[in-house]
Amino acid sequence: GYRLRESTGAESLGEAERYLNRRIEEIREASIYGVRPKRMFKEAAVKFIMENQHKRSLRDDEGRLKVLVEYIGDLPLDVLHMGAMQPFIEARRKAGVKTRTINHGLKVVRRILNLAAQEWVDEYGLTWLAHAPKIKLLPEYDLRGSYPLSWEEQNKLFKELPIHLERMASFAVHTGCRDGEICKLQWNWEVKVPELPYLTVFVIPSQFVKNGQDRLVVCNETARTVVEGQRGKHPTHVFSFRGRPLKRMLSSGWRLARKKAGLNQVRVHDLKHTFGRRLRSIGVSIEDRQDLLGHKSGKITTHYSAAELQNLYEAANKVCEQRRNGVTLTLLRQANRLNVSEPEIRAVGLR
Repeated sequence: GYRLRESTGAESLGEAERYLNRRIEEIREASIYGVRPKRMFKEAAVKFIMENQHKRSLRDDEGRLKVLVEYIGDLPLDVLHMGAMQPFIEARRKAGVKTRTINHGLKVVRRILNLAAQEWVDEYGLTWLAHAPKIKLLPEYDLRGSYPLSWEEQNKLFKELPIHLERMASFAVHTGCRDGEICKLQWNWEVKVPELPYLTVFVIPSQFVKNGQDRLVVCNETARTVVEGQRGKHPTHVFSFRGRPLKRMLSSGWRLARKKAGLNQVRVHDLKHTFGRRLRSIGVSIEDRQDLLGHKSGKITTHYSAAELQNLYEAANKVCEQRRNGVTLTLLRQANRLNVSEPEIRAVGLR
């Protein structure tokens, strides 16, 4: 009852006619008997991307879907289940990918299947799926925890960093900013507070912040010194290298420095954890820690009085005072004390 216009993907008239006959039968079954047409995962992946152009994490989803399509792109949606996901899971594990990264891919698949079963309706008034199969996430036994640095470890690491990374790392460990926030930090985000002329404050726009809220950055004495040392080096960005803003701090320079310092396990994000742990160790309240670390809260994050900003400045400065006063923060870390294979562990148990 209507004109069908779509590519057959065929190279010969015979193949095209067979495709047309199959499509006519699918349309007849759907319109008369309510039988859902077969839809492949790659078709659903394209629909998902087109409908989510507004998502802040769309680029990450696109990368995950690109890998997923290699393994399940040609599978119909109604046959996708945990068994069908095993080739993808095993291949990613063999490639050395962490379980959390694999789970991010499984979450995208689960989201697409739920949309296909609940929201996506075709021209026949049918959802793409009758029901969504259950996609379970994997236990994250290999999840690596945070690694807050001691002052001694910080000194060892910073001593090995190139000067531009050392300045960025110093700013990170005294403000709790993320890697991306530091690399994108711009001079026109600096806010002057007339009542507190000695204060250096930045407000990072929400589109550059992970939680989608404007991010207040109150610089303590050390962070302010770093910022003042960067003035005039680049017209738009606070931090740059060879005249250009950086895309990330995690570079060959960072990897080489942590190797020389004997701190291969330290990530850039651990600088944020270090700042948060130090604030907690010196008794800064959880509300002030949330504000200083840019954690999501119910308050309007950029509306502060001069008194509130002064309070945050004093709280952040306690980290500097902690170092000057030689306060030691004892960190309890889990160590793998038995470096033996699984059979050897069983032998030890028998003894």
